[in-house]
Amino acid sequence: MTQEKAPKAYKNMDFLNSREARALRILSEYLEPEKRLREMNIMHTVVFFGSARIRPDDLRTGKYYTAAEELAYRLAKLGKSMERRKRGFHICTGGGPGIMEAANRGAHRAGAKTIGLNISLPFEQEPNRYISPELNFEFHYFFMRKLWFLYNAKALVVFPGGFGTLDELFEALTLRQTDKIHDKSMPILLYDRSYWESLMCFDKMVELGFVLPEEMRLIHFFDTPEEGMRYLKGRLEKGITAFSHSFHL
Repeated sequence: MTQEKAPKAYKNMDFLNSREARALRILSEYLEPEKRLREMNIMHTVVFFGSARIRPDDLRTGKYYTAAEELAYRLAKLGKSMERRKRGFHICTGGGPGIMEAANRGAHRAGAKTIGLNISLPFEQEPNRYISPELNFEFHYFFMRKLWFLYNAKALVVFPGGFGTLDELFEALTLRQTDKIHDKSMPILLYDRSYWESLMCFDKMVELGFVLPEEMRLIHFFDTPEEGMRYLKGRLEKGITAFSHSFHL
């Protein structure tokens, strides 16, 4: 009597979810998004960060939702127009509610495909309905999700938020400061100067020598979608064109 065949290692779910297979899970969160994005011909993104707790009807913070949606809408229209010249880009968010939903919603309103990089959390993280289904991702590892936020990013737009937003902002600033991002001119925009300057004293870091004055130029503050659009339009076109030329060398 023959014995039942054992499952192949790559079909053994007990093994794949074990500590020993962690490297395979990490590698999967690199290779699977890469394959999907390449198949969709997505090479460039504009990434929106901001609080998941913002709601459009909130009297204090709803204005941020409205501004993020409008800016994403305008940027998505620009991305679509550049796509005809093979220089397009897509709006990318963390996929959840709040500012993430607002940006995906704006891109969806423009008729553009839009990306959501979700992560499994105990609360506040469910994919919003405006993500393009084929570009809806779910991560386990924060660091792999962060890699995909920045890997294709040609600009970051950061709206007010809490610990998670600060984590994403300062990691991006550190990578720009240390030239660890391929696009060494990638803009980092902060919406609502009064919020950010009331939250932290950037001048104090410069005064004490913790940050060089020229490093503060990594940040650009803006207060309206129109202002953000004016700042980004030419920079995105220039940055993506430069990348495309270097990519084909």
